[in-house]
Amino acid sequence: MEVRDLHDWPTTEAEAVAIQERLRPLVRTDGEPAEVRTAAGLDVDYRESSDEIVAAVTVLDVETLSVVDSAVVRDRARFPYVSGLFAFREAPPLLAALQRLSVEPDVLVCDGQGLAHPRRFGLACHLGLLTDLPSIGVGKTPLGHFDQPAEPRGSWTPLHLNGEEVGRALRTRTGVKPVFVSPGHRHTLSAACDLVLRLTPTYRLPETTRAADRLGREG
Repeated sequence: MEVRDLHDWPTTEAEAVAIQERLRPLVRTDGEPAEVRTAAGLDVDYRESSDEIVAAVTVLDVETLSVVDSAVVRDRARFPYVSGLFAFREAPPLLAALQRLSVEPDVLVCDGQGLAHPRRFGLACHLGLLTDLPSIGVGKTPLGHFDQPAEPRGSWTPLHLNGEEVGRALRTRTGVKPVFVSPGHRHTLSAACDLVLRLTPTYRLPETTRAADRLGREG
């Protein structure tokens, strides 16, 4: 998998914010893969030292939800823990793990945010832009305001941030709290929600996320 060289990795908060603001206009949310056969789950596990990172990527067959490829990278964070700038800690080892795959996924499913971000450039946008792969963010907690969706599985309500719709609160299990879906790159919001429902036949979180989380904790 090729990673585009769009920026140097920053060492200061000001440099990181400037990169996000420069790259944000390049993000596209007007398309989707013609066919999604494989989806990659991306997750980061922090060990006892907050700077020790295990980045895990698992590629699942979307029809069977079986793992067809995976990779783990252990590293140390090279950027401080700053709200809104998590991608600069997590993206380098995740990109390294993606480059170790033998199966290139049709879409990246990030355990985090896409457009639901103060500068509309969360981890899913960042990774999608650097790999030029369709990407979506599926967060466990909201970044913005939403009304609770109806109880049945598949119900949703808009997620707003500063008056702008940046995602959806999506009920993946009847009567269970929603997840928060936002587009990353080359993916519409509606198609992202449809994919998340395909990936959640049994549990609240997508099987992509669950598989990557298991791999990261074991790695």
